[in-house]
Amino acid sequence: MTAAIGTRDFLLPDLGEGLSEAEIVEWRVAVGDVVTVDQTVVEVETAKAVVDVPCPYAGRVVALHGAAGEVRPVGQPLITIAPLDDVPDPHATYREEERAGSGNVLIGYGTGHGGTGRRRRRPRLALAPEPGTPNATGLAPSPAPEPGSPAPAASTPAGSPAPAGSAHAGSPAPASPGPAGSPALGGVRSADRTAEPAPTGGPAAPLVISPIVRRLAKEHGIDLASLRGTGPGGVIRRADLDAAVAAPAPAARLAAVPDAPVAHVGLAPAGDGDTVIPLTGIRKVIADKLSRSRREIPEVTIWVDVDATGLLETRAAINAATPDAPVSILALLARICLSGLRRYPQLNAHVDTEGQRIVQSAGVHLGIAAQTDRGLVVPVVRDAQRLTTRELAAALAETTAAARAGTLPPARLTGGTFTLNNYGVFGVDGSTPIINHPEAALLGVGRIVDKPWVVDGQLAVRKVTQISLTFDHRVCDGGVAGGFLRHVADCVEQPALLVANV
Repeated sequence: MTAAIGTRDFLLPDLGEGLSEAEIVEWRVAVGDVVTVDQTVVEVETAKAVVDVPCPYAGRVVALHGAAGEVRPVGQPLITIAPLDDVPDPHATYREEERAGSGNVLIGYGTGHGGTGRRRRRPRLALAPEPGTPNATGLAPSPAPEPGSPAPAASTPAGSPAPAGSAHAGSPAPASPGPAGSPALGGVRSADRTAEPAPTGGPAAPLVISPIVRRLAKEHGIDLASLRGTGPGGVIRRADLDAAVAAPAPAARLAAVPDAPVAHVGLAPAGDGDTVIPLTGIRKVIADKLSRSRREIPEVTIWVDVDATGLLETRAAINAATPDAPVSILALLARICLSGLRRYPQLNAHVDTEGQRIVQSAGVHLGIAAQTDRGLVVPVVRDAQRLTTRELAAALAETTAAARAGTLPPARLTGGTFTLNNYGVFGVDGSTPIINHPEAALLGVGRIVDKPWVVDGQLAVRKVTQISLTFDHRVCDGGVAGGFLRHVADCVEQPALLVANV
């Protein structure tokens, strides 16, 4: 898109290593709003995190390129800004008609003068343009109606055709095709982004303004087109969606899937049909990365049971001495891993398949596997070997909390050289985890439970856990891997051994 004279297009920036696109979650501004430099204008979701994107320009918003749920590629226009002196207030005509009580303004579209402005969030009608018609992300908005011509109606009655050519800058764009140009699975994804054009005589597209409503509809497998909105102009509200979720009849949950009439899209099964969950967003990235790890890395897992009683006692003593800066078990395990990697640097590495070489990293960029509402992520604490145990504990607490809140920038989710995975929080003893590609090793820790244990020839009840090491057999053999795991186990059982290596 070529910006008009005096306007500037802010392009979607590179949000992190390997990221080529982002999905719009929610616009923080509307057409006609005045923005300042570095003001957050949109919240987007990448394959790694939810990110607030600030705009580097100041002025008035004249176009928003894309709607909530739409995927935008890096380097394409995201928002168009014009200097304040060059742009008339786009709200003026809207306010004039509103005061006159004409009722002829289509909800969410204004009167068509320039980019439709709206300071307060108003419902937006999700329309897909006719084939060959300019969409909201590529061309300027539709021209204003001639004087005396009727304005668009406030809502489209059931049974009337959906109006064509209503797309404008800032309105929803057509749903992006799926892989290899195939349409995205029907129902959830289509409803989440934009509605398909209604055929002549068919129902109008659903009126939805809230990204929360779209997201909840996707999670519950509800086709928004099947709901009747009770909000102004037929807008589908949160209460309408909650009522559909609570309804016993499964009809509201059905979503047609091409060539699969007995399958349903969503997270909940409908009747005896299959449940189809679109593999998108972070779930797709996890699947791709783990599949690549399994294809490329000849991994081996070894494990050992250890008496963690001494480790728990050491942690209790540390925290009793300085209760204002507590140290977690995870932090002590991370410190033990750092000690082991200093002795066995072969595991702090990755294989460069193109260069046919093994690269051992100078610093330990420690990844911590964290389960979040969006899926499994591995935030990274860079140069962890430079931190004291207390600094490490604080960094781990801050990093995992930010990861679960979805506030970490993408750069904090890449570049790890070794991963620590505490799967014991799920109540399991052991695991054979998949290595976080392209790293070479991962240490897993199971739950710590009371078990019978032999101490000095006598049976006793001790705090026992199982630790496992999954490693890339290309970077080392069993001697190195076993030596590392045994060092970790010894330090867990006798934390005093750490003093000799710190």
